[in-house]
Amino acid sequence: MPDSEREAELLDAERTLQAAQRAGDVAALDQLLVDQLIAVGPDGRQFTKREDLAAHRDRTSVIEDLVEEELDLLVAGSTGVTFFVGRVTGVFNGEPVTARLRYTRTWVHDDPHGWRVLAAHISPV
Repeated sequence: MPDSEREAELLDAERTLQAAQRAGDVAALDQLLVDQLIAVGPDGRQFTKREDLAAHRDRTSVIEDLVEEELDLLVAGSTGVTFFVGRVTGVFNGEPVTARLRYTRTWVHDDPHGWRVLAAHISPV
């Protein structure tokens, strides 16, 4: 459970991101990801914000269900990290996928934007 206002805001941002992923909401994802985003997918490949948004926009990445099992976080100044474990069902590059995944996201906070994802790593659990 968050014990500070900044932690509560990070928890809210993480849950907002999850909702945007489920909805395929490209506009919300655009606001929640920094332009310099680098993410590593479960297959080990890196992708950028532009590539991630394009996959959601083109519907080559569709998250049909995202069920949170665990969520921990930590905040140090204007940097935060969320540790999400959950079940994900969707279609990725035309292939149906069901997996239990761990998302580790590094977030940065600034006053005009709030919390946004700078880096992410996704791995099977």
